Amino acid sequence: MPLPPDGLLQLTPEGLYCPAAQAWIDPWRPVPRALISHAHADHARPGCGEYWAIGASEAILRQRLGSAIELNRVVYDQELRIGAARVSFHSAGHVLGSAQVRLEAGGESWLVSGDYKRCADPSCQPFQPVQADVFITEATFALPIYRWRPGAEVATEIQRWWQTAPDRPSILFAYAFGKAQRILAELHAIGVSDEVLLHGAVQALMPAYREAGMALPPTQAVSAIPRSDSLAGRLVIAPPAAHRSAWIKRFRWPQTAFVSGWMAVRGARRRRGFERGFVLSDHADWDGLVRTVKDTSARQVYVTHGKADSLARYLREIEGISAEPLEGHGVADRGEDGAEMD
Repeated sequence: MPLPPDGLLQLTPEGLYCPAAQAWIDPWRPVPRALISHAHADHARPGCGEYWAIGASEAILRQRLGSAIELNRVVYDQELRIGAARVSFHSAGHVLGSAQVRLEAGGESWLVSGDYKRCADPSCQPFQPVQADVFITEATFALPIYRWRPGAEVATEIQRWWQTAPDRPSILFAYAFGKAQRILAELHAIGVSDEVLLHGAVQALMPAYREAGMALPPTQAVSAIPRSDSLAGRLVIAPPAAHRSAWIKRFRWPQTAFVSGWMAVRGARRRRGFERGFVLSDHADWDGLVRTVKDTSARQVYVTHGKADSLARYLREIEGISAEPLEGHGVADRGEDGAEMD
């Protein structure tokens, strides 16, 4: 279903556009003014005239988009006047600095979720329920088979897997921004104090998390370790792209695992070529999605990304909520650490 032509938001070739604010939310192409929900590559793209984002995102945005970008730092719950609209950013619980974007003008309010999750995560601010007249929600894991266990339980499994192989390096593949840091924070929370080795792509993002005061175990880049060291018994975190790269040749007889919400699907680990899979996602599970829609008290819901049809149908037929898939949105290419690969 397309957005109404007189709605507060319109769908343009550049993405979701708010005429009242003269701004796009997570635009797909360069635009004069971009409101950014978070710094993942499929939500924050280079070339925009100015960016508005939560201040905690600054270091990563500048690293990924260029140090000279014009960035307006905002804080959670701060009401801003942008053009003729009132705009506020509210914690999405997805990754460091992630936000839902709420816009209000002409007597109505719209809320764009970005990516979000409802479960506890020691590496970022918790999700904040927000109300609006119209809600645009992601639906990455919008099937009842996706129900997440607490992160502490998964961290305990990871610790056991790693420590029961003292004669081998244990390489854990996880997306460099957000997932890797959450794993580290979850391990710290269960008492792990051993040094964890990191691929360079992960190590480069660690200063932003440490500057934000996140409690993490000590880390060091793999490249800082002499190549003569077998790394037996060490835990290493690397992005999935490293799995089939020359980088993996650095290790002798490693055991490998992948951390992702997709590991909840039988056979996914085997298809991706990993010995072990751990189910941990930075997106809302089925219950979290339904709960969030209800929390908004929205009269109209649009669903994008992932299983949009399934969630919209459930909301209409079971919950009695007016909900439709948002046509033409959520089909742009997803980045390495985008929702489709979480």
